[in-house]
Amino acid sequence: MGRETTPLVNQLSPVQIQNPVYPKLLLLFLLLGLTVFLYSSCSDSYLSSALQIGKPFVTNTQKTNLPFTSNNTASSSSSVLEPQAPTKSIFQEDTSLPDSKKVVLTPVVGFPPPSPRNEPSKEAPKPKCDLFKGKWVPNPMAPAYNNYTCQYIGAQQSCTTNGRPDSGYLFWRWKPKDCDLPKFNPKKFLNSMRNTGFAFIGDSILRNQLQSMLCILSQVELPLQLFQAEQTRSSSWIFPSYNFTISGIWAPFLLKADLFDNQNGELTSDIKLHLDKLDENWTKQYDDFDYVVIGGGQWFLRTAIYHEHNKVQGCHYCEGKNLTELGFDYSYRKALSLTFKFITSSSHKPQVLFRTITPSHFEYGKWNEGGYCNRKVPFKESEANLSGFDKIMHEVEMQEFEKAVTEASKKGASLTLFDATHLSLLRPDGHPGPYRDYYPFAKDKKAIVQNDCLHWCMPGPIDTWNELVSEMLMRE
Repeated sequence: MGRETTPLVNQLSPVQIQNPVYPKLLLLFLLLGLTVFLYSSCSDSYLSSALQIGKPFVTNTQKTNLPFTSNNTASSSSSVLEPQAPTKSIFQEDTSLPDSKKVVLTPVVGFPPPSPRNEPSKEAPKPKCDLFKGKWVPNPMAPAYNNYTCQYIGAQQSCTTNGRPDSGYLFWRWKPKDCDLPKFNPKKFLNSMRNTGFAFIGDSILRNQLQSMLCILSQVELPLQLFQAEQTRSSSWIFPSYNFTISGIWAPFLLKADLFDNQNGELTSDIKLHLDKLDENWTKQYDDFDYVVIGGGQWFLRTAIYHEHNKVQGCHYCEGKNLTELGFDYSYRKALSLTFKFITSSSHKPQVLFRTITPSHFEYGKWNEGGYCNRKVPFKESEANLSGFDKIMHEVEMQEFEKAVTEASKKGASLTLFDATHLSLLRPDGHPGPYRDYYPFAKDKKAIVQNDCLHWCMPGPIDTWNELVSEMLMRE
């Protein structure tokens, strides 16, 4: 028989047994050793298994197998298919760890990266919509002004005062196809125009627009008139609190023209139009303005003798004169070409809006041949098409503008298209018609009177033109 072994507990003295510290220390050392053993042998596999729970992490040994796909064969221990990971992590590696312990953090697919701290997330800029493609929709809101709150309405455009019986034409608004046209904010507009000069340059239609602008802005502050030139039909106003001047410059052809017409616009002699000279009535004042709306059109349809290099070159609609018929589009193209050349080459660089032709709505005859306009609602898109003289003139405008805007970009000039043609075409109901005169049928309900189917009632559709001008300038 072998030597009898005394149990460990019996080898301890009575004093050692009575002291509980020693067995506790022994147990602690045993547990510590076991922990070190387990950690050294299983740490890598343990870490890998533990991180499988969250799925957005991979260890450094798996990093070379990214991106995970259904064809990934790098790991045979897992049958779970990972989604396609980004090619580049939005997180950085932790360089404070040794290579064997580095962990690469990969974001969960489908979530955008977080914005940098203290910086708001940036949305993609919205494309600008075309303000001139749209339709007229009913609007229950009253106009911004009326015949009682505005003193700048021309007598021949004051339709309500002159007895027009219907008012439905006042309750429509222009709705661009892909956005909304903000309501004109006159106070905001005046604030943005502080210490500047603004001009409407062109014919009586632009004077009509000037009067509309004065009516809208005067709801904030009454302007003071600086001058009114009877001979040139030009005028200028100032809003004192804003040091903002606004002017109307009479230049119906934009070219130099010798006019012979009476108060009703009837010609007493043929117009002499100089195709190689601009009207100094506007060119000499051009440097005074920071913003310009310029345009023309309808006057070119009148009989005119064309002069160039101080010689008669031809005419438009001059029967019996034994002159070459060059056509209205010939002179209109010359006028626009010369005007755009002046704007783009000028050392003064105001912000210029080129307003296209506004169609007339005379039906059953010309303006001086019994034509009239008595519609009560806007046209629908399918009910109106640009045709005849208006179509030709608009095509000339677009062709010459395209040339000019290319040149403007080279020379640092600001030239923007204000295409009022289509939205105006759809409003045959917005003209004074017979109510250009005060109560034209008061004495005879069947009286034959002259109609105005070219200018616009105020308030009326022309106020939308100024909403568009405001929005275009605010965008810039």
